[in-house]
Amino acid sequence: MSLLTLFGFRILLGLSAYVVILTGQISMAQAGFYALGAYTAATATAIWGWPIVPAILLGGLVGGLFGFLVGFPALRVRGLFLVIATLAFTEIVRMVFLNLKYTIRVGDRTIGPAAAEGFRGITYYYENGWSALQIMAFTWLFVLAVLAGFWLMDRSRAGAVLRAVGEDELAAASVGINLTAAKVAAMAAGGLVAGLAGALYAHYATYLSQEEFGALLATFAIAYPLVGGTGSVAGPIAGVLFFSLLIDGLRFLGDWRNLLFGVLIIAMMNLRPHGIIDVGLVRRLRALLHLRRERAYAGD
Repeated sequence: MSLLTLFGFRILLGLSAYVVILTGQISMAQAGFYALGAYTAATATAIWGWPIVPAILLGGLVGGLFGFLVGFPALRVRGLFLVIATLAFTEIVRMVFLNLKYTIRVGDRTIGPAAAEGFRGITYYYENGWSALQIMAFTWLFVLAVLAGFWLMDRSRAGAVLRAVGEDELAAASVGINLTAAKVAAMAAGGLVAGLAGALYAHYATYLSQEEFGALLATFAIAYPLVGGTGSVAGPIAGVLFFSLLIDGLRFLGDWRNLLFGVLIIAMMNLRPHGIIDVGLVRRLRALLHLRRERAYAGD
């Protein structure tokens, strides 16, 4: 149950980067949005006494708001400069939470973000008697909702617009696509999904430390869709499964796992440079499915 729940957080984080990558941008801000969602939702339940669903949605909205705000200045730079700028945002968020102190006393416990000591007392699930199955199911309700939304987006005009911007900005602009609106919308959507992921993670973990939301988390966020592929929403899922196999499935190798981890990533990037599930694979699968349907109709 714990592993499936962790898969849910990682898939949401990968999807938050996926929608940004569709527009040709590589953002390291996803860890910052994740942290904002986590701290906001945890504060809502642990300190303000909110129910869990409004708290999770608030975490997502805060992540989306900051994604919208970061999107505008990020448009002034691209490539490596965008990576550096968004990484700087993540570090700013991390430093804010490193120094943030907003606590209350409940009996003999201190609850809330206590600067470098972290955020303790996020116990909504356990105070309300939620089982591991209920926590996993609640997490996956959000995962499936986001997957369904992105799946529909990929098959709509919005998905075509985002992919057109990512493939060739000049060509997209020449046919009347508003590049600014597309990129900012993608960044806001990515922030929203990352905020939801962080909000869910906070209540699962029960404790938050600003050290969790640094460059390593931001790197994994973009690695999931890049290694898994951006051909469809299944790409980030494939990336999560690939990395989860390396991280969780090879623990028995001890320190040798770190060496094998690097070797496998290099091999994957050489064998599948466009990801496990790239656009070409998606098109071939769709053509095969269409052919089977035609044969089925002919047989009838």
